[in-house]
Amino acid sequence: MGKVKLYGKEYPMYVTMGAMRRFKKETGSEVSQMGNDIVNITTFMWCCVASACNAENIPFQIDADKFADGISMDDFVQFQKAFEENTSGDDAKKKNPSKSK
Repeated sequence: MGKVKLYGKEYPMYVTMGAMRRFKKETGSEVSQMGNDIVNITTFMWCCVASACNAENIPFQIDADKFADGISMDDFVQFQKAFEENTSGDDAKKKNPSKSK
């Protein structure tokens, strides 16, 4: 999904299994149950950045609240749209790949 700029530094941001695991540990809910709740989406964004940084050995010491304080509405909307595009229709394609052609 790209990168996000926080407090003058750019960080990687993409979905990993670790991000989904972090989200479950933080919220007690699965990512698939996130819905359009702004708190859940912002928390998942934070999980994605924390996980991507961990995977790339980039120090990331920003807690979820400070992360949310540094996210612009543009970053939020861009993430939400990209996430929805990447997840919408995937189940149908996986169940019957011939219908996606």
